[in-house]
Amino acid sequence: MQAISVRQPWAFAIARGVKTVYNHPRPIAYRGPLLIHASMRVDLGSCDSPLIRSAGWDPRDPLATLGAVIALAELSEVCEEATRGRDCDCGPWAEPSACHWRLTNVRALPRPIVALGRMEPWQPRPSLVEEVHQMLATTAAEHGR
Repeated sequence: MQAISVRQPWAFAIARGVKTVYNHPRPIAYRGPLLIHASMRVDLGSCDSPLIRSAGWDPRDPLATLGAVIALAELSEVCEEATRGRDCDCGPWAEPSACHWRLTNVRALPRPIVALGRMEPWQPRPSLVEEVHQMLATTAAEHGR
């Protein structure tokens, strides 16, 4: 499993399942489960953007926390078309000239798990992965899934 650290409010939008593209300057060969970590940095200028407002941004929401894992997603595909100067259909969250990491099956955690992140994709420690899986399994059992 891999993890990415994303500045708020973008991490919030991913955890809410609204932002389905993570913009990164480089592609990645990895496909599979990806922890979404809210970094300790906030992109203050984007908090009032129409896209963030459409995601329901609320700084009081637990998913708006800093320095914690807040969701689990699947990295299903990476689109490199924009880096080649071509148009793509990655949607409004896709930035020009970036690789678009497409995220699917996003599941927000019921509560954030405090963790240190890194600038580049990183490998979470096994105990963190286990805690995420246990938390999601407990939540699913409570909701009869």
